[in-house]
Amino acid sequence: MIVLYGAMASRAHRVVWMLKELELPFEHIQTNFLDGSTHTPAFLAVNPNGRVPALKDGEFLMCESMAINLYLAKKYGNGLAPANLEEDALCTQWSFWVVTEVEKPLLFASANRALFKAESRDEEQALMAIAKLDRPLKVLDAHLASRSRHPAKDAFVVGNRFTVADLNIATVMDLAPQCGISLDAWPHVKEWHARCLDRPAAHDWKSVRFSIPRPPTPLGLLKMFV
Repeated sequence: MIVLYGAMASRAHRVVWMLKELELPFEHIQTNFLDGSTHTPAFLAVNPNGRVPALKDGEFLMCESMAINLYLAKKYGNGLAPANLEEDALCTQWSFWVVTEVEKPLLFASANRALFKAESRDEEQALMAIAKLDRPLKVLDAHLASRSRHPAKDAFVVGNRFTVADLNIATVMDLAPQCGISLDAWPHVKEWHARCLDRPAAHDWKSVRFSIPRPPTPLGLLKMFV
């Protein structure tokens, strides 16, 4: 039996998407970093880091959403799994890439556009964060353009099908449409991302609306977004 710990308004949503893509039954234990439930003794026995998501597959425990999805894809993944060692390396590469290059500025921009309370938002900070997205998203846009047989219509990140690489990148990027951040400057990314989010397994996340408190100090901001 697979057990997932986390809330949809967290990185656990990307594991929910993967589990639904794979049509795997699972128990979802709501564990929210905002209400202290990630620091209970029971949860710390599952993940001593006190972070969500965490996954239990039989007796096997692991954490870190990207690693969880790569594991699930390779164990259960049929078409979502890498087909060979080279695809495995590329799926890992792109999963690391989106976390290191895209997630932090996109989350910071999203917070200042929608996730912080209105009185705590700073549009200047949002624009600065969005500007930092231009370089990595140009890389992804060019990659998708080079792989498309019909411009901006059918490209995938690895191989010729939707894989864990697409899912992992899309689950970082999906804050953009939710928080009013336009992808028009990167048309191949925009079309590819819309196709990803249109998959039935992604639909639960579309309805999630949440907010996060703005930390009172710059150090608090740093801790939130790293």
